[in-house]
Amino acid sequence: MRLAVPSHRVALSDVGPIDHVDLAVSSLERSLTFYRGLLRPLGYVREGPIRGERGEVVMYLEQVAGGAAIGLREAQPGAPGAPYDRYSVGLHHIAFTASSRAMVDERAAWLREQGAEIESEPRDYDYSPCYYAVFFRDPDGMKLEIVHRPADADVAAAVRALAERIAALEARLA
Repeated sequence: MRLAVPSHRVALSDVGPIDHVDLAVSSLERSLTFYRGLLRPLGYVREGPIRGERGEVVMYLEQVAGGAAIGLREAQPGAPGAPYDRYSVGLHHIAFTASSRAMVDERAAWLREQGAEIESEPRDYDYSPCYYAVFFRDPDGMKLEIVHRPADADVAAAVRALAERIAALEARLA
């Protein structure tokens, strides 16, 4: 699908990703430990605290290249304590980009070591060509994903299909 950009508008290539997403968590300390460990290998190495609109500490973990950031803040006392339900109004899940399939696998191994709940092991999904991801939950049960999609998914899909055909032919010849 190709989008038309009016000449008086900024080109879509000049528009960055989502700037940041803030999450309210039950324990800032526990969530910081989890998210630091999860996201540092994905390039989220810059950190900075701010004060939120109610005076609470908000810690941002930001990509080194100045890309997207994730903000963590402790839930406010007295806030409704309903358990997280990704099918209620609000956040369903957050997907973080990995540089390779190997990075998805490595992060899944790290998640297992941490005892995180993995909803779906790393595998190919048919969401788009060569979509490779792992789905899991953070310490508060929020659904997260780490995904790799190659820059040229059509070429990657063709190479993978060809490799599968070669393997099938070799198996028949063996």
